[in-house]
Amino acid sequence: MIAFLSLGSNLGDREQNLRRAISELQKRTGTVVSQSAFFTTEPWGFQSANTFVNVCIGLHTTLQPSDLLRATQDIERRMGRTQKSTDGTYHDRTIDIDLLLCGNLVIDQPTLRIPHPLMAERLFVLKPLAQIAQNQSVPGTGMSVGEMLSALAARS
Repeated sequence: MIAFLSLGSNLGDREQNLRRAISELQKRTGTVVSQSAFFTTEPWGFQSANTFVNVCIGLHTTLQPSDLLRATQDIERRMGRTQKSTDGTYHDRTIDIDLLLCGNLVIDQPTLRIPHPLMAERLFVLKPLAQIAQNQSVPGTGMSVGEMLSALAARS
């Protein structure tokens, strides 16, 4: 299965944090088959003086989505992320890894929702994702990643 992930960092050496997280993902979860450019973006959903660097990757994995989520959360903890965002309260972070898409799966569980429920609202996710998966269908939406990006850009 190909999973698409979004990674972001706004503390420390942001690009190095992203490279390290991608390397850890490659070691622990599968093979990185595509990677977008790095994008510098403003914080979304909270105020901070620290801008983010964001990237999306395509990952070929044999892990189940719940196992992939556990691995990403473990990588975040090992890289120093001490606070998870809860109830729409976001914080500065060394690394954030979000599962966006896992093949054509739709999952709606308390701890895991795929497609990611906020991806359609986030240019910092859709711009890099469209670089590597513009024609990828987003299950349950009737749209491709590129169409979702165009719709969000038209509203912004």
